[in-house]
Amino acid sequence: MVDLGSEVKDSVSGFRGIATAKHMYINGCTRITVQPKVDKYGKLPEVQTFDEPQLEVVSKNKIKGKNDTGGPEKYSDIRRY
Repeated sequence: MVDLGSEVKDSVSGFRGIATAKHMYINGCTRITVQPKVDKYGKLPEVQTFDEPQLEVVSKNKIKGKNDTGGPEKYSDIRRY
């Protein structure tokens, strides 16, 4: 299982970065979005999404996130207070 904030590597392509999002589907498929580091020109490459089983964890909890924000839409819906 991949924890968000962990550094991961795709076993097929070698793509490497931080796991930033987890997508769970009704059919049981879990996909992880991976954000790579900035390139040598200072440009932030686009994220890629992979099936969880083909990712290898390189370093656990490399980035610690805050889960108390509720996301960008926290206050737009009064039922979320």
